[in-house]
Amino acid sequence: MTGIIGPRDLYEDEHEQFRDMVRAFVEQYARPHADRWDAEGRVDRKLFVQAAEAGILGFGIPERFGGGGSDDFRFNAVMGEELARHPVSSGMAGIALSNDIVIPYFTDLTTEEQKQRWLPGIAAGETVVAVAMSEPGTGSDLAGIRTSAVRDGDDYVVDGSKIFISNGQNADLVVTAVRTGEHPHRGLSLLVIPADSPGFSRGRRLDKIGLHAQDTSELAFQGVRVPAANLLGEEGTGFAGLMRNLPQERISIAAAAVASSEGVLERTLEYVKQRQAFGQPIGSFQNTRFELAEMVTAVRAGRALIDGCLKRHDAGSLDPEDAAAAKFWTTEQYVDVVGRCLQLHGGYGYMREYRIARDYEDARITTIYGGTTEIMKEIVGRGLGL
Repeated sequence: MTGIIGPRDLYEDEHEQFRDMVRAFVEQYARPHADRWDAEGRVDRKLFVQAAEAGILGFGIPERFGGGGSDDFRFNAVMGEELARHPVSSGMAGIALSNDIVIPYFTDLTTEEQKQRWLPGIAAGETVVAVAMSEPGTGSDLAGIRTSAVRDGDDYVVDGSKIFISNGQNADLVVTAVRTGEHPHRGLSLLVIPADSPGFSRGRRLDKIGLHAQDTSELAFQGVRVPAANLLGEEGTGFAGLMRNLPQERISIAAAAVASSEGVLERTLEYVKQRQAFGQPIGSFQNTRFELAEMVTAVRAGRALIDGCLKRHDAGSLDPEDAAAAKFWTTEQYVDVVGRCLQLHGGYGYMREYRIARDYEDARITTIYGGTTEIMKEIVGRGLGL
């Protein structure tokens, strides 16, 4: 066995060149500001423009609108891997979220007129985007959404609130799940709401256990008038639009979880080689070797699982059940790995000056956002005909 990751056949030369671009960008534009972003709970808006200029934001947007014109999700996976291993990962999370989760709504569900109106600004990093699904009383159960949009002439009037919205403080456009009818699913629609609309307000920047530099916010809508021209797809197709993108969101989270696990193991391996106890490196103890052997084997199995899923996703053959299985398996594994590696660090592992402590804080949310582990298991179970 060589190293933590082992041999892979997923990527080509162009993907590895892109990996170098991401690394260089992080070193130049993110690392110098990481501590400040962590304290302020959000990144500078100019980071989105800088990412666009560097070619690591909007590479899935067609070239005619200023994007990279690539539909190869392996580029997204490369970026997720590099950010997951880097100590400024939470600060860069808003960029990855835009690429993997939000921008597909604007490329895949929009009319030509909407594309021309929105995509150039998004591709340039001048228009920051977010998606708003969760509400104070509704999380993974999308059928429980209560934010209403009532048609009034050429507008919809939106009332309600959203919570846990990533990019919420910086966003200019928010893809918002709204209720336009009573049916649990066919009564949902998607409206793109400009943040400068009268009646739109940003609530608290939420204080989280981890991912401190990723801005997460409450949003409120009080009589917000939104042009019907901002409707994505037909009225009542919002649930299908949300479900269409969820497998990609879950694969994105799963790929980052595996890469994060690998990064944690690489750093822990170096630590146990150097840390002395009873006159010898703690890595020489049988318990340490057994713990690392188990974790490395499990993570390499997770890597094989997610690489296979990424290939099928790129080929258009990944089903929602496989995405859900990969999401819950890899994120639960990530939480387990971080906890065991922190234990190997002893008391130092509990000190935030050590990266493992911040890894411990950041890991927990991965089993919750994008659909909780319990919901993922339910999806897999129903796929078995149960």
